[in-house]
Amino acid sequence: MEIIAAIILGIIQGLTEFLPVSSSAHLILVPWFFGWDPEGLVFDVSLHVGTAIAVIAFFWRDWVMLAREVVKGLLERNPFGNARRKLAWFLVIATIPAGVLGLMFEKAVETKLRSPLVPVFTLAVFGLLLFYAEKRSRQSRDINSYTLTDAILIGLAQAVALIPGVSRSGVTMTAAMLRDSDRTSAARFSFLLSTPVIVGAGLLKALSLFKAANDPAAEIISFAVLFTGVAAAAVTGFLCIKFFLRYLARGSFLPFVVYRLLLAAVILVFYFAAYRYCYVS
Repeated sequence: MEIIAAIILGIIQGLTEFLPVSSSAHLILVPWFFGWDPEGLVFDVSLHVGTAIAVIAFFWRDWVMLAREVVKGLLERNPFGNARRKLAWFLVIATIPAGVLGLMFEKAVETKLRSPLVPVFTLAVFGLLLFYAEKRSRQSRDINSYTLTDAILIGLAQAVALIPGVSRSGVTMTAAMLRDSDRTSAARFSFLLSTPVIVGAGLLKALSLFKAANDPAAEIISFAVLFTGVAAAAVTGFLCIKFFLRYLARGSFLPFVVYRLLLAAVILVFYFAAYRYCYVS
């Protein structure tokens, strides 16, 4: 069952980390629906490392190019000399809010906001906000025209995604669209921006696993489960990014908004049905 759960949760993580539907909400809800116990550190590590591999594998050329431009800019004493150099520094600046707030409040969020009712609210509200942003946006700007103000606002939006059900990709794309970005650029900036956070989370989880493995009192770690989860999340995440960027060239966010609203409604029905059953019993 652990192997099956690793595959299921890895696929869910790979899909929902990059689509605007919230991975954290799904990783709370799927065990709740199936009555699974919390999966623990091994699953956390496998899912975070898997999506980190996916986003690095897809965007490694972009990051090499951006790193090269940053070095050239510093050597030439002209760090903002072209659009690529600006983009690199904007990504650095936009990463700061989520990094700082994540370190400060991650534990509190994981322990205090695990109720299925939290995603009911955030899935619906931030889904409607995404719909509003797309309708309001003139979509007249691409990623090369982003400004420092754009980077700060999108970075602050990413920090809000600590709350389950918000969706990191969804809220950052919403912020970009509210700044009149086109859909594809909003998604590309969102995915590039997610790379440091996802990789950082994966490294922290891997460090925790390493410490647990060296603790004589810790449970025996199943590396088969670990590698299964990593592979499922990595492969699914890579394919999801590829599909989503192609889809946004012509498609809209409406299907994802509808999905969020339907999911929120289903959660609410199941929650009160379970509550009524427990109360009657």
